Amino acid sequence: MSDTVAALEHVDEYLKLAQEYDVSDVHLAPTCKPKWRRFGLLQPIWENAEELSPEGTETLARNYLPEAELRRLEEKGDVDFAYDPGFGRFRASVVNTRLGWEMVFRVISTDLRSMDDLGLPEAIKPLLQYHNGLVLVTGAVGSGKSTTLAALINQINKDRSDHIITLEDPIEYVIESEGCHVNQREVHTHTESFSHALRAALREDPDVIMVGEMRDLETISLAITAAETGHLVLATLHTGSAARTLDRILDVFPTEQREQIRIMVGESLRGVISQQLVPRKDGTGRELALELLVNTPAVSAIIRDGKTFMLPGVMQTGKKIGMIMMDDALAELYHEGLITSEEALGRALDPGTLRTGLGL
Repeated sequence: MSDTVAALEHVDEYLKLAQEYDVSDVHLAPTCKPKWRRFGLLQPIWENAEELSPEGTETLARNYLPEAELRRLEEKGDVDFAYDPGFGRFRASVVNTRLGWEMVFRVISTDLRSMDDLGLPEAIKPLLQYHNGLVLVTGAVGSGKSTTLAALINQINKDRSDHIITLEDPIEYVIESEGCHVNQREVHTHTESFSHALRAALREDPDVIMVGEMRDLETISLAITAAETGHLVLATLHTGSAARTLDRILDVFPTEQREQIRIMVGESLRGVISQQLVPRKDGTGRELALELLVNTPAVSAIIRDGKTFMLPGVMQTGKKIGMIMMDDALAELYHEGLITSEEALGRALDPGTLRTGLGL
């Protein structure tokens, strides 16, 4: 008698397991064993599992996809949406590949965590008291940007009595109105694109706008304009440091517009939070390594002059107002015995200097 683990009959069974074992992502792909990402490591759910067949993954997908999403998948070849089977929320992605239909689910914690729960520094809170300007949360995919952004929005929701509009793809955390009126819109479900939704949002009397992702020139341009015209805009970008974030924003604009954009960003930027989730040394989870840039007259001048290579020096001298360098955050986690030197050096912006700092 074989002790091979057979494929489960419905995606919900995999997702319940994922919740039970504190998993971030589930991967169901043809010709592969079912896998999940736990504490940052992608591994088979069961070493002795059967490989999923192309027919098997397609059946799994068809059995849970809403009719509208199934139609979109068949027309376009891929689909992303928020999936709520009643026991939790998941960001679902289904794509048509060379081998068949492949699914990835991100487990969304439905518990909105506070800034204190996440261990976010106190120096971020003053950035949320502005009534205009741009606050950016950056990092690679899976670095916890959405969780941080939701915590920031919920802090504003508790502290202020304003109108908050969130534009997301998909809606991950459901934020109930408290002090503020919160209006959440999902790209593809409630609107066709971030830029379209952002343009509409400016006509809806918002005080705070959260943009799930600044993906293109039009969205970035609208976000900067909104920040300049009396709105507090919180948004994410897939960049690894404050300097790279500012370079990325400027690089999307045509050369003839860059000087004007540098001036606008120099004036409207409030701060940049760059983060990574680093696997713990003891294998029990991940630790947050966070860089924080706060806009000061010196930072503003550097942005206006396009000299972002000078930011690390200014951030070193800005520690007294709460600025944090990524490599310093990694060094602190290492010295506290929470992460290995390999993880710290592999994620550092300047590994050579950090190696010296770690005493290696």
